[in-house]
Amino acid sequence: MRMLAEAQAHRSWIYICYAIQAQNTVDPTPLIWTEEPRMAPKIGYLLPTREAVMEGRPAAAPLLTLAEKAEDLGYDSIWVGDSITAKPRHEPITLLAAAAGRTRRVALGTAVLLPALRNPVVLAHQIATLDQASEGRVILGVGIAADIPAIHDEFQAVGAPFEKRVGTMLEGLRLCQALWTGEPVDWDGRWTLKGQSVGPTPHRKGGPPIWGGGSKPASLTRAAKNFDGWFPTGPSDSAIWGTQWRDVQGQVAAAGRDTKAFTGALYLSLAIDDSAEQANATLDKFLEAYYMQPAAKLRTWQACYGGPAEGAAEWLKGFVDQGASHLMLRFAGDHDRHLEAFAKIRASLGW
Repeated sequence: MRMLAEAQAHRSWIYICYAIQAQNTVDPTPLIWTEEPRMAPKIGYLLPTREAVMEGRPAAAPLLTLAEKAEDLGYDSIWVGDSITAKPRHEPITLLAAAAGRTRRVALGTAVLLPALRNPVVLAHQIATLDQASEGRVILGVGIAADIPAIHDEFQAVGAPFEKRVGTMLEGLRLCQALWTGEPVDWDGRWTLKGQSVGPTPHRKGGPPIWGGGSKPASLTRAAKNFDGWFPTGPSDSAIWGTQWRDVQGQVAAAGRDTKAFTGALYLSLAIDDSAEQANATLDKFLEAYYMQPAAKLRTWQACYGGPAEGAAEWLKGFVDQGASHLMLRFAGDHDRHLEAFAKIRASLGW
């Protein structure tokens, strides 16, 4: 059934129209239009590193077991979030390196990394090594972090200026990309290099794809002009996301970039339960513990679903119909159960 659905998703539908000439004669040459099929979306899974630390279960082994299970169930990517003091969790690059050794197929991504907290020369070296260890499976999701007191304190703790985080991130990533060429780099900016290089270079020529997070207009523009994909955490309404996605695509085209090479992705939070009331209670409790903010406020900008599997399928399909090609799922509740439940949902959708 799954193979049949995939075959149908990849088939081009051909429409043939014969031109009717004067005197009712038929031109024997058919005019053919082809409609490009919409590919099945890739599905990612966020490892619960934040929850593990919050709940006093910091051991990495269970997280790596979940990564293996997700790959075995057919998930396409494994993701790890980032925060040092604001929302403590496992360091993402280190954990993804461990996951690279326990998996063979899935992409390995950051959701999302905060580059402004890190020295870009060190970061370039780390990411290049991770990309070599995983044989080119890295996706670098990046962001600037929310404007809240705990994030301000986090930036101060590592000696990074919060108010300059956008420029710091953009310059730092440009420096990473320069170093990923393997050529000697001269740089005179926030950092200074004089004909220096790092090794190894990434497995993927030029380095991993970079996806920019955020849903504000400036974030859309930043992703369209500088990155290889757009990776927001919301909104919950797929139609609104679709409008934003078309805005991003327009800006990608206006910048002279290839829209077909640009990825539309989403970071989605779900709690699946036959009881919608129970699912939403689980999700709200999870969000409030995770962010230390009211769930109602968080749901205004984060894409969240709580309810039965059938409703989850319909909700997710809405984003794919709007053009999303990679969905990363964060589960609230039992992860083994959710991994298995969503595998069934995916099969029902023919993805």
